[in-house]
Amino acid sequence: MTTVSAYAATSADGPLTRTTVTRRDVGPHDVAFDIHFAGICHSDIHTVRGEWGGIDYPLVPGHEIAGIVTEVGSAVTKFTVGDRVGVGCFVDSCRECDACRDGEEQYCTGGGMVGTYNGVGRDGQRTQGGYSGAIVVDENYVLNIPDAIPLDKAAPLLCAGITTYSPLHHWNAGPGTKVAVIGLGGLGHLAVKLAAAMGAEVTVLSQSLKKMEDGLRLGATEYRATSDRDTFKELRGRFDLILNTVSANLNLEDYLKLLKIDGTLVELGMPEHPMSVPAGALISGRRSIAGSMIGGIAETQEMLDFCAEHDVTPEIEIIEPDYINEAYERVMASDVRYRFVIDTASLR
Repeated sequence: MTTVSAYAATSADGPLTRTTVTRRDVGPHDVAFDIHFAGICHSDIHTVRGEWGGIDYPLVPGHEIAGIVTEVGSAVTKFTVGDRVGVGCFVDSCRECDACRDGEEQYCTGGGMVGTYNGVGRDGQRTQGGYSGAIVVDENYVLNIPDAIPLDKAAPLLCAGITTYSPLHHWNAGPGTKVAVIGLGGLGHLAVKLAAAMGAEVTVLSQSLKKMEDGLRLGATEYRATSDRDTFKELRGRFDLILNTVSANLNLEDYLKLLKIDGTLVELGMPEHPMSVPAGALISGRRSIAGSMIGGIAETQEMLDFCAEHDVTPEIEIIEPDYINEAYERVMASDVRYRFVIDTASLR
């Protein structure tokens, strides 16, 4: 076992504080790496604050992790010391169910995927995440970070990037398609960049126009305010695909009517209250509402390679670990453009 420095939550309402956690010894199929950067995801905050239940404190969050390999197990074939690697939202799965065999480990039905933090590994120990100096992960759940992507900007791709890439890929966004992105935050800004890189025509739907300059710079061709009721009249029947990147409870009928016949609205966030969808909004245009959760290991690697080829990276603000609590408050206030990334040098 190895002891590493980390920042952990000790309760739902207290600050994250510096502490230490242990990492297992490197097994035959394990990859150990020093963590250089860790992104802050909204899910980290929900989990730390107990809003999704089932938390065993102390808890080290962080599932957008990028670093450099320091040791590999005797049976490892995919990585060597010095490689640039990353880990996303999960570090294991059953490997036997249909979902796992199909490369959709995030939908594992054989006990569920093992979260990078707040999960239970095969050794029976609680997993601890990336707000730390180092980690040990089975090679089958480690990603290769292409040289074209800086490590600091690679980190948010491992959750925010794949969360938006996967539905765009699955619903065939590309030339000739019209995509709308609801919200221009950590997820939304990457959705815009990725959809534009795929060749789709992209519109941002935001409550106000205060980020319009950013949205157009990031690749959108149109930016509309949803606080203006004319938006819903003028864009009716426009889109093949809508990605909802916000977790607020929206009037889904309004947004469903923006879809073309056979269009799909994909939920990526987790609203506080159950969603209500009038049947007429679906029936009248053979429209669909769907959900999507991150992506499997193979698709995540595909996403990283795509981002390297098309120069797609997140807009980030680098912070030191002792700024994490302030960063959380700023995330909750939507005061970040567009992703905080922790430089973990002081934890190594």
